[in-house]
Amino acid sequence: MSEAARRTGPRVLVARLDSFGDVLVTGPAVRAVAAGASHVTMLCGPQGAPAADLLPGIDRVRVWAAPWVTETARPLDDAVLAEFRAVVAEEQVDEAVVLTSFHQSPLPVAMLLRLAGVERVSGASVDHPGSLLDVRLRPGEDLPEDLPEPERALRIAEATGFALPPGDDGRLVVRHDAVAPAAVAALERYVVVHPGASVEARSWPPEAHRALVAAYRDLGVPVVVTGSPGERDLTAFVVGPDVAADQDTPVLDLGGRTSPAELAAVLAGAEVVVVGNTGPAHLAAAVGARIVSLFSPVVPAVKWAPYAEHVELLGDQDAPCRLSRARDCPVPGHPCLTSVTPDDVLDAHERLTGCVLRTKQSTLRTAAADEQ
Repeated sequence: MSEAARRTGPRVLVARLDSFGDVLVTGPAVRAVAAGASHVTMLCGPQGAPAADLLPGIDRVRVWAAPWVTETARPLDDAVLAEFRAVVAEEQVDEAVVLTSFHQSPLPVAMLLRLAGVERVSGASVDHPGSLLDVRLRPGEDLPEDLPEPERALRIAEATGFALPPGDDGRLVVRHDAVAPAAVAALERYVVVHPGASVEARSWPPEAHRALVAAYRDLGVPVVVTGSPGERDLTAFVVGPDVAADQDTPVLDLGGRTSPAELAAVLAGAEVVVVGNTGPAHLAAAVGARIVSLFSPVVPAVKWAPYAEHVELLGDQDAPCRLSRARDCPVPGHPCLTSVTPDDVLDAHERLTGCVLRTKQSTLRTAAADEQ
C-alpha cells in the first residue's frame, strides 16, 4: 500500500505558479499539508514543476501555465479555463491552498478554483476576496510583512489547518538521491560558482565571475561552474579557455549538463556555493550548503535570501535600486553588485569555512607594502 493510500484527510491541491525557486521555498508548507492530507497535488507552471519533483510530500505534480505569470503569459480563453477545470476534476480536489509571494494575489487562481467546484480555498490577500477565499490571511495584519518566504507559505498552510509533523524543523529540504557527474565526484574538494540569474538586475557581472574562477584556480581550489541549458554561453565565458586549460586545478563547466536532481548533488558536495538570487540559491539552501549570496536589493533579503544556516550575504542592500523589483537594473553601473569584488567573495568563503585560502598571497602583499 502506498504512503498516500495509508494517509487520511482531504485531497488537497497546493498552487504555486511561478518559478523554480518560488516552488522550492514552499517546501515546509507542502510538508505541513501532506501531514494532514490523504493526497497532495502540486499545481505549478512549467518553470516551477522541476522543483516540485524534488519536494517531499507531493503525490503528483500537475503543470498549468497561468496567463498572469510573466514567464507563461498567454491569452485567457475558454481553452485555458478548460485545461484548469480538467486538472481539478482529474485530481478530485477537496480543497486548495494558494501560495503566493508578498507582491502577488491569490484571487485569480481562487476564482478559477471556485468555478471548477473546489469547496474550500485558502490564501493570503490584501484585497477583499468576497466569496473567493474561505480562509484568508491579511498581509500586514495577521500575516507579518517581513517574513522569509518559506515561513510565509507555512503560515498560510497553518491558517488552513495544516501543521508540520513532530520532528520537522521547517527548513528547506529536497530529495537528492541522484549522484553528481563523475568528473565532480572525483574531486576531493571544490566550490560551485553559479553565474546566472533569471533577470539582469540580480546578476553579478560575468567578468566578475570569471575573475573569481581565476582567483580560485590560482589558489589551487577546483571550481565547478553551473548553469541552465540557456546559460551555456555564460558558463563558457566564466570558465574561459585560459582557465579551463589549467589541468593542475580543475575548472569544470557544467552549464546545461545537469538535471535539477544532479545539480542538487553537485551543490551538496561543494565546500561553498557562490550564487545570486536565483533558484539554485534555494536549492543550495535545501541541501545544506554553505552559501555566498550575491544579493541585489531589488527585492528584500529578509524575504528572499537563502533560507539556510550558513549564508554570507554580499551586495549593497541600501543601493538606490532597493525594493524596486526591477528586472533591468535602474541605476547606471549596477552599483549594488559591482561594488562586490572577488576578494569580498574569498573573504566570505573564509568566514563560512574557517579555512585560510590566501596565506601566501597575504604574505606577498604584506612584503610588498613593507618595501614601499
